[in-house]
Amino acid sequence: MTRQEQFFNDIKKGNTFKGDFITLGSAILDEETIKEAFVKVPLKTMNRHGLIAGATGTGKTKTLQVLAENLSDQGVPVLLMDIKGDLSGLAQPSPGHPKIDERHEKIGLPFNPKSFPVEIMSLSDQDGVRLRATVSEFGPVLISRILDVSETQAGIISVIFKYCDDNKLPLLDLKDFKKILQYATKEGKKEFEEAYGRISTASTGAILRRIVELEQQGGDLFFGEKSFDVEDLVRTTRDGKGYINIIRLTDIQDKPKLFSTFMLSLLAEIYETFPEQGDSGRPELIMFIDEAHLIFNEASKALLNQIESIVKLIRSKGIGLYFVTQNPTDVPEAVLSQLGLKVQHALRAFTAKDRKAIKLTAQNYPDTEYYDTAEVLTSLGIGEALVSALDEKGRPTPLAATMMRAPMSRMDILTQKELNALLDDSKLVLKYNDEVDRESAYEMLNEKIKKAEELKAKEAKSLAEQEARLKAEEKKAKEREYSRKSTSRRRSTRMNPVVKVLTSATFIRAVFGILKKVVK
Repeated sequence: MTRQEQFFNDIKKGNTFKGDFITLGSAILDEETIKEAFVKVPLKTMNRHGLIAGATGTGKTKTLQVLAENLSDQGVPVLLMDIKGDLSGLAQPSPGHPKIDERHEKIGLPFNPKSFPVEIMSLSDQDGVRLRATVSEFGPVLISRILDVSETQAGIISVIFKYCDDNKLPLLDLKDFKKILQYATKEGKKEFEEAYGRISTASTGAILRRIVELEQQGGDLFFGEKSFDVEDLVRTTRDGKGYINIIRLTDIQDKPKLFSTFMLSLLAEIYETFPEQGDSGRPELIMFIDEAHLIFNEASKALLNQIESIVKLIRSKGIGLYFVTQNPTDVPEAVLSQLGLKVQHALRAFTAKDRKAIKLTAQNYPDTEYYDTAEVLTSLGIGEALVSALDEKGRPTPLAATMMRAPMSRMDILTQKELNALLDDSKLVLKYNDEVDRESAYEMLNEKIKKAEELKAKEAKSLAEQEARLKAEEKKAKEREYSRKSTSRRRSTRMNPVVKVLTSATFIRAVFGILKKVVK
């Protein structure tokens, strides 16, 4: 038996599965594609997470597209993070090309162009189904980790949430959150101190600054209603195909905090919502996170710990996470160790640091007598990759350099006309794109403050009126006293005996009589 025949048999033996599977392509040995030495991935282990890595332009996005297409065909819904904006073509069939035909002839697979059911989504004002979540849905622990606050500040956030729960104040968007923080140290200071203890203005100020930072990255667009129901990610068509949900993220590459916030909230919501699946034989949902370094590079330590915990636990819910990045070292080791499927496209060794990274990468793959893994990593062509998967019993399949099959859908974006037609047919656009701004903590607290001010003004007016009334009564009393004293003085004068004699008629006649005689 020749070396090539032995390799062919090893590949076929390692890829013998009882259940459903996805065919990625055919194995390559000594730079020659071995026709029909198919490299397969069992559907059963797709929830064991995975990695698609490689230098720019080596075919990572097309591999992602192939996996998404085949999962959809198998009835498994998919969620794609479209950072570069080049995945919407999944909604249209491939126009075909002679090079695609040549590739599939080498692989030994027919090429059948087709379109797939697609839902376009957005975190911002871009066209698509709007994805939102409320502050309340995050909860105090997750919000604290996203904002990367201190332990003391995290305690204050917990108190704020408790106050809102106790007083039935909905925390929907960031303006609600900012308002209650301001209220706690101003108008509601006394109320908070009596019920929950004193809250420092320095701490609330620090939290407010973190919220403003999140707002500047578009957080005000993400937080609010109507909240997206993660159950809508696992829809299938009438003929059983899984929907491919594409989240357009082309405008948030410079907003890593928003991206991390969204991803963490989504993973947490899925984990809390979806039931334990056990060993069902097929995943419930597969998520592909393109440009994964955007999550990890800017994440705080607390946020990284949360992501690592969710990655370890979410598999039991039937959810598979696939990280797409240029270098495996972009993904933390604690996460990397959890990944079952690894599709490694070519790496480039231009510096000593690059060569060292390639050697480390090669150590992540199973030993094989057929390849010098580190050497193969630098010699792979476009659309070729080293593949290591898990079989149905969780064992690594034979490592194979693989010529990857071409996507069946368009390897280009939709035109604006095609995009508009897709959105016009979307039921989720009708469900989620009407912005709701119902009465929440912001309005309720403003109303409470307004009523308190009106009551204060009313009490002040009442007090002023009372004071005026008392002054008027006091004035009248003084006037009555003065009048009484004047009357008393007049009465006492009239009663004087001398005055009585002098004013009597007898005395007056006598005086006038004397005067009369004197005149004569």
